[in-house]
Amino acid sequence: MPKYHVDRSIQIDASPQKVFAAAADFGTWTTWSPWLVAEPDAEVKVSENPSDVGAVYSWNGEVTGQGEVEHKELQCPTKIVDEIRFLKPFKSVAQVGFDIEAAGDGARITWNMDGAMPWFLFWMIPMMKTFIGMDYERGLKMLKEWLETGEIQSKTNIHGTTTVGPLKVAGIRQKAAMKDLGPSMQKAIARATEQLEAAGISTCEGMISVYHHLDMKNQIFDYTTGYVISETDTAPDGMSVWSLPECQAFHVEHIGKYENLGNAWSAANQHVRYRKMKQSKVGAYEVYRNSPEDTPAAELRTDVYLPLK
Repeated sequence: MPKYHVDRSIQIDASPQKVFAAAADFGTWTTWSPWLVAEPDAEVKVSENPSDVGAVYSWNGEVTGQGEVEHKELQCPTKIVDEIRFLKPFKSVAQVGFDIEAAGDGARITWNMDGAMPWFLFWMIPMMKTFIGMDYERGLKMLKEWLETGEIQSKTNIHGTTTVGPLKVAGIRQKAAMKDLGPSMQKAIARATEQLEAAGISTCEGMISVYHHLDMKNQIFDYTTGYVISETDTAPDGMSVWSLPECQAFHVEHIGKYENLGNAWSAANQHVRYRKMKQSKVGAYEVYRNSPEDTPAAELRTDVYLPLK
């Protein structure tokens, strides 16, 4: 059977012993799980002595599926070897784990998975590796935030299907890698603000980012960041214009740091896939309801919308 390997790493400002203790304790997993953000009410069970070999973490949800993880080997503070057994939506088994090493004044943790797919599903491996990798990145980011600050500034509220539009957006369209997306957007919104204000066009309707396309393999975003403008306004030369007719969209609200917005996007996409909804190719978007200039990061509100066919 075709085999696959996925791994992602992050630097954490904590000792290897502290990082190991958190990752090895199944009792902490609900705090930083990158999957439960989509379904916080999913049933989770943790066996007694959650940091021992043989301990099991199991989950069962409509959106997140069903499965369990078992500790197979624990080498404090450097290595955790687990077995993950997926039961729904399909059965499969893989080896997962963590490698931890001292790095500077802290530790570097690597989350990995090794598995195999049936030969007739070989074509799914590149896409699956990308999705798992993105999930691991979100999970490690939350683990880091929790260990370094004692909290995770990210909460998702699933609002479901709603009517949106019509919308007209004027902004700056460009491409950026995921790691550069934040700084790229800051520059784009500054340019959009300057050009619209110079043209006498109101920006009171709020900031918005539209995602036209994502190159999954290279994680490159093609996006427009700007403002909702009136239908009667004409965008200045050089600005990109995006329009959305009235339609249905799946809506997820995120409260917290922009760095954790991936949780809301993942939740929205998981729900749409589970409900077998078809997304429109017009582009998905996020609306920023307040500003980091006068709002604490933990209170930032962002609405994510996936327009539907």
